[in-house]
Amino acid sequence: MESWVPLMDIFLNDRTPETKASLWLQQSFGATATSSSSTSSPITAGSLIAMLTKPCNVTVDDSYSSPTTKTVMFIQTLPCFVQSRILSFLALENKLFSGHDLCRLARDVLGGGGGDVGSDFWAKRAARNLLDVLSESNNERISGLSLDSEEQKVVEEFESLPGWIQDFVTNDDDLLLPWLPILPNELNSRKLFSSCENNSDQDLSSDLGENVEHEVSEIEIDCPVNVTLSSEIEELARDLRERIVNFESSSKTVGLANEMRRLCLDKGVDSFAVLGVIEPWKADDEMASVLISHLSNGSDEELSWPSQVLCSVVLPKLLVLEELASRVLMSAMIEYCKIHQRAAVHALLFPLFLRKGGINNAVCEMITRIVRECLHPGHVSAFCQKVLSGAEAERKCICLPCHQSLISNELVWTESLFTLFQNILNHNVHLTQDSVDHIVYRVRELTERFSKSLKFGNFLLCLVNKCAPLLISHKVLLVEAVQHTNTIVTKSILSKLANF
Repeated sequence: MESWVPLMDIFLNDRTPETKASLWLQQSFGATATSSSSTSSPITAGSLIAMLTKPCNVTVDDSYSSPTTKTVMFIQTLPCFVQSRILSFLALENKLFSGHDLCRLARDVLGGGGGDVGSDFWAKRAARNLLDVLSESNNERISGLSLDSEEQKVVEEFESLPGWIQDFVTNDDDLLLPWLPILPNELNSRKLFSSCENNSDQDLSSDLGENVEHEVSEIEIDCPVNVTLSSEIEELARDLRERIVNFESSSKTVGLANEMRRLCLDKGVDSFAVLGVIEPWKADDEMASVLISHLSNGSDEELSWPSQVLCSVVLPKLLVLEELASRVLMSAMIEYCKIHQRAAVHALLFPLFLRKGGINNAVCEMITRIVRECLHPGHVSAFCQKVLSGAEAERKCICLPCHQSLISNELVWTESLFTLFQNILNHNVHLTQDSVDHIVYRVRELTERFSKSLKFGNFLLCLVNKCAPLLISHKVLLVEAVQHTNTIVTKSILSKLANF
């Protein structure tokens, strides 16, 4: 146990635990391999998992009953945020560990602890992500995994080479590359190097293009095109539109939501086109909240349909929002976004950040609540990196064709946008160096425009306080920019910068 104290300290105190933990683990493996003798237990991947899954007895004190003793894993006795960091690290470095052990650990975390002991929402999300990573690398093995009868078999598979590699290792005659199972007579048929022989790049491009188009058709749902619907489907959609406008009661709205879902998902039609005819965004806030709560297809991980629900019911209201949204709509949207986080990012956050004309106070308040209540700080950091310095292709704004004119291709910097980034920093979101570099670049450009803006000044003060290590290389540029401002916080910012 003592050997792992430095690693636990990294997960407990470091801002970037995954990176530091990876470096520490590599150094420890190297030290163990070169050491001929050691009085402590060896640092191995298996021993880490064994420590995390070690049974521990804890006492749960319930005010309604006498204290009871529960048996949980060691990892579940740690603070919940440390559990989340450890599971995220295991997902990142999953190739160093046994897939069987990681799968069992993640499933035990999802199974929960006893009483008040266990894992919170974010720890369980990290455990699900770990299972997702493992299933992507070997879906069939994990889906058919039996933790009892198949345990020994899985361990043997993990420690040995796959059969298709072993066959070619033992019989490497006539192989062009010993580590690839490709025979010379197969090269031309597979067109892997055909450009060197027959200049057939077009054949290779067409083969690759088919695969790329297939993947894009599954992922790229952010730019739907207008599709012609059959007269029967269009008539059904128009009937639903009339019923949305003539709101009667919440009970009837539930039935209406069920009909909308069946029409969009069970008829084999383009759901974007159907929603464009139904126009659910024209429902009042009370009806919209009922629609959001009941427009679900039972899959928490599916991106397309939850995104379409948000971009057709909520997003159009927020793109033209001038005053704070009603409490009933806000509550329903927050609960939906907690479940469908990827949809919230692509169907709400990206379009709202890129709102034509920029973010106002009402939209700033809406985004702040989504960030605080629905997303993990690490997810917010990754989102900020994409929206600030990522390529345009990374900003996947999912919206209906009729609303694309309300969304810009670039950020429009307003006072409310600076307030929003200040709120994000105050939520303990650690921005990446790329994000900070881009913000400093924009600050330099916009200093004269916002020289007397207190919101701009407060944002700069927050940026200097929260991101000081990332701003050292920009000290001179920031001092010159702040000297052009004239607010009550100007001297405070300059004083902070002088201490860099």
